[in-house]
Order: sequence, then structure tokens, then C-alpha cells
Amino acid sequence: MIQGTSSNVGKSVLAAAFCRIFYQEGYQVSPFKAQNMALNSFITITGGEMGRAQVVQAQAAGVEPDVRMNPILLKPTGHTGSQVVIMGKAQGTMSALSYHGEYQRKTWPVVQEALHALLEENEVVIIEGAGSPAEVNLKQNDIVNMRVALEGQVPVLLVADIDRGGALASVVGTLELLEPEERQMIRGIILNKFRGDLALLQPALDFLEQKTGIPVVGVVPYFDHFRIPEEDSVVLEERGTSGTKLKQGGRKDADGEHETDSLSLDHLDIAVIRLPYLSNFTDFDPLEDEADVTLRYVKELEEWGSPDLVIIPGSKNTLADLRFLWESGLAEKIYSVWKEDLPVIGICGGYQMLGKVVRDPLHTESDLEEIKGLGILPMETEFALEKHTVQSRGEVILDSLFLSKCQGEEVQGYEIHMGRSFAEGSPLFQIKGREKVYGDGVQAGSAIGTYLHGLFDNDSLRSALLEWLWERRGEKRSAKRSPSQAAIREQAFNELAELVRKSIDLEKVRHIMGLGSECSR
Repeated sequence: MIQGTSSNVGKSVLAAAFCRIFYQEGYQVSPFKAQNMALNSFITITGGEMGRAQVVQAQAAGVEPDVRMNPILLKPTGHTGSQVVIMGKAQGTMSALSYHGEYQRKTWPVVQEALHALLEENEVVIIEGAGSPAEVNLKQNDIVNMRVALEGQVPVLLVADIDRGGALASVVGTLELLEPEERQMIRGIILNKFRGDLALLQPALDFLEQKTGIPVVGVVPYFDHFRIPEEDSVVLEERGTSGTKLKQGGRKDADGEHETDSLSLDHLDIAVIRLPYLSNFTDFDPLEDEADVTLRYVKELEEWGSPDLVIIPGSKNTLADLRFLWESGLAEKIYSVWKEDLPVIGICGGYQMLGKVVRDPLHTESDLEEIKGLGILPMETEFALEKHTVQSRGEVILDSLFLSKCQGEEVQGYEIHMGRSFAEGSPLFQIKGREKVYGDGVQAGSAIGTYLHGLFDNDSLRSALLEWLWERRGEKRSAKRSPSQAAIREQAFNELAELVRKSIDLEKVRHIMGLGSECSR
């Protein structure tokens, strides 16, 4: 089990690394996280919803994502409330105070059943904790950290982010706040995101081992020359909005700031609206992987610039985010640039916002009942209690804009939405999902909207979009082929595994896990 001294120390990525390492060694591997709080989610082939982090870990382990890998998912809809998803099915919205009590205790049997099923079916299960195991105000109803470790009698590796500073104190303090039986479960310490000379760190490692009696099993260096999809949109706060493109390798200068090139004419400028409740931001990772694209997040008019394309992403609170667009002045800006023929794409909640109106009469997401849409797409949306969750596959049928370049080709993705939209006009795609055939999306001028998450993972469609955007500039796109997302993902997993192999004492980890050596496998 991978636990951390705090949130965002790299637990998810390290869990993915261990999933890939043991998968490479021939083990049957599964990830597990009892409870995840995130707006990044995914739909399995059976239509269940689960956290994206465990999907990434499942891909690293070479297995199909399964809702048992993340039996409880909390999707924040406001500052104090979340939609609760249990074993892939939405159960409604609940305040934090209501959830962290009797209701959370009732979910423990669900966690137990999923955990033991995966332990029974797999040779190795890599479990991820949440936040810190030492949050004394939450420990009474814990279902994700030490209670899981004790339930499965699973050895724990404690991870600290040394890039932040204070890592030694956070390790010692975490151990100090644990109960004796909990502390005994921690069998190793990992310092993550290290920059510098390891020799200079050695006195700190010696101190940690002497102070805690627990071995430091590895120091993992900071890396940014390849990307593993992140768990939640907290990482967006670290990304700039000024229209810059990271140099090859994404390196940082001596002051810790990203070295950048000014946005220039050799890059397409794609602006994603940074909604307060933005969800599934990994939809845009494939665009960031393109060498001729600069992708940036915009949350106020001063950051607008001169984009070649504007994208309104998914949202966990569509009405609240639509109100944000109106109050920030971004709604009027998006409408005005669309009238001037600038391309606009709406994904899921962003698709709904581009319509005439969004209604939520049953208050499924917020206290708002109705709010005017941007009025770009000929469509109205009304929310319902039932959530539409499905993996979708179909074909491009619209012969317009960039889609004319890939008409008739396959498109696939997944849908997660409460609302039902009524649109006028021809759909973009003909979709087959759950043995039903239906149209998805609509166009108005230079704007399109769709419910398909993962749209840009379709290599042919993404290439068609970028070629079309270059043609709008009066230029021809470089003949360089767009990278395959599947190939990029596999390469990143393998590079991550190799990096961690070199940084961790794997023989010691195998011993802690009760596994034999790699050569005996």
C-alpha cells in the first residue's frame, strides 16, 4: 500500500509505477483505492463510473478497469458537498458533514468486499491511500488509509514530497500521530520528487532511519520529461495561462520556474476555459502531446489572448460554471468570437453551456433551477436523476468543419452526464452504446458540441482538427504524423517503471511484500 504524508505527494503515480513494474515481471496485478475524491472519472465497459487515477493504474497493470478498484468515488459539486458514487453508480449528492459519519461507516462493507475480491483474484494488489493517514479528525470513520491496511494486513510504504520542503518533519510527524498497530504496518519510506545530489541527502536518510527505525527504500527523482495522467485538477494550478510552450523536456531554470518560449507562430494556441468545477481535464492531454500545439487554461478575460480554438470542458456543476461564465464576462467573449467565426468546441458540460438554456428542476447538481446558455448551439438541456454512463463507439457522420476530413471514420469515447439535451440539426456522430444507436452532438457555424469524453484520444480526428486549424491560418501543417496516444501512454508507463526501478530498492520492497526475487519469477 502507498500512503502519503499529505495530498499531492505522488501516491497515484508511484502506484502506477509499481503496477507496471510487477506487470512487467509477469504478475497478475490490480490497483485499488477504497475512496477517491476527484472530478476526473471514467466509464468502464459495463457502464460503471470510477476514478481516473485507478484507470491509469489499471492500464499500467495491463488489465481492464473495474469499479471494484475504486468502490467509492466522491465528486465535489460545491465547497461542502459531493456526488457519491458507489460501485460505479451515482447515489445522489450529500454534504461533507452528512457523509463523514454514519453513511461513510455503511460503505465499509462495500470496501471490504471489493478489497478481498481483488486480493483473491490477483497475485499483487497495489493499494493507494488518500491524503494523510494522520488526519485525527477523520480517523474515526476512516475507510481508505490505515483501516484498509489493517483489514488486508498489507505492508505500507509512506511517501513524502521532498520538493516541497519539510519532508523529514512530515514523515516523523505522521508516524508520531499513528496508533502503535498502525505504525507497525509502515515498512518503508519513500522520498519523492527529489532534485539535486543524492550524496547531499544521505545524512537526512540516515537520520530518518535512526529516528523512525523504518528503512528508506528509495528516493525518486523529480521528472517532467514524460507525463502520467494526474489524479485531479489541483495540478492545473501549477500550469501557466500566459500562452507559453514548455521547451522539450519541460525543464525548469535555477529559480524553479519553467523555461518557456514565447507563444509564436509555429504553434497553434488552444485555450481551455478554466471552470471552477472543471472535470475530466485529461481530455486535453492528447493536445498537449502535439509538438505544434500550446494548450493553456483561461479563467479571466485578461488571459484571453488570440486563440486558434476555444474549448469549454466538462463540469461537475454545469449551472454554477455557466453562471461563472456570465459573471466573468467570458460568456459574452466566447459568443462574440464565435460570431467572428473562431472555432469553439464544447465537451459534455461545455456542450450543455453552448445551448440556449440549462434547467435543473430537481436540483441534481446545485440550488440553481435554470440559467441561460451561451445561445450558440440550437439546443436545450434539462437534468434528470438518472445518470447516463456508457462507453461509446460510432462513426463521424457530419461533413463539415474539420470533421469532413474524417467523415465515416470510427470515433470512440465515454459519456458521463445527468442532463438530456434536445438539439436541432444533424448530429456529429452516430453512436452505438449499450445496444442502442443514437446521434450525438450538434454544429452551429464554427462551433460544435458533444457528450464524448476522450474525443481527442481519437488520433485521426485529432489530426484532422489540427490540420484544419493550420489551414484556417493559410498554412499547411507539418507532414509529421500526430503521435499515437496508445503508444505515448505505453512509453510513459515503461519510462516511469524504469525510473522507479533505478530509484527504489526493489529487492527490499519484494521482501516487504513477501514476494520472491525477480529472477525466480
